[in-house]
Amino acid sequence: MTDKEIKNLLDEKFELYHRPNFIQDDPIQIPHRFSKKEDIEISGFLVATIAWGQRKTIINNANKLMELMDNAPHDFIINHKPKDLKRFQGFVHRTFNEADIQFFISSLRNIYNTHDGLEEVFALNRKDMRMSISHFKKVFFEVEHLTRTQKHVSDPLKGSAAKRINMYLRWMIRNSSEGIDFGIWKTITPSALFLPLDVHTGNVSRKLGLTSRKQNNWITVNEITEKLRVFCPEDPIKYDFSLFGLGVYEKH
Repeated sequence: MTDKEIKNLLDEKFELYHRPNFIQDDPIQIPHRFSKKEDIEISGFLVATIAWGQRKTIINNANKLMELMDNAPHDFIINHKPKDLKRFQGFVHRTFNEADIQFFISSLRNIYNTHDGLEEVFALNRKDMRMSISHFKKVFFEVEHLTRTQKHVSDPLKGSAAKRINMYLRWMIRNSSEGIDFGIWKTITPSALFLPLDVHTGNVSRKLGLTSRKQNNWITVNEITEKLRVFCPEDPIKYDFSLFGLGVYEKH
């Protein structure tokens, strides 16, 4: 396929899959329950963190997390007492367990009390999201933590594709005329985003010739994203919907 044919296909699939009914089967439905900016970004971050495995299981466990935080995540983060963390005993999503969520809550409180919130931390390197994500990880783990918990926040400087963080950033930054993504972070432009690369988007990208690389790492993320930026410089990651739809719904 020529670049023009690939772009036309991706544009066609974007129109097909970028619709409100996308939300009903996707983990993004959880932050859509909130209207307050801090509730949206905190719930979104926690949901994105556990977004691997079956989507139904992700959504069920994300619902449990919100219930344990009294369905008011920002208020819980800021005002919880040490005894309140006991309610998370027994929580587990794959390798993410009660110790991890207890630390995440403590770290998020530090970010809101000391760094003016999640958006401010990510926006420090707003023109280079690779550096931004790496900087975020340093800030996130500046408070006392278990070494094992570090694996739940990716670092692209170490080669990781950082799929879940890139997905989270898409949620927060992309403006969505269909009301799927939120666009509540105004300090970072959608043009700076990178593709949330997973098995599906990676396989479709290879079939379309967007990359010849076999590994799903940051080099591959960058290579595919650069091609998508040629197709739509101002909003390259809109094609995440196209690639995901082709992979998951059309089994390409």
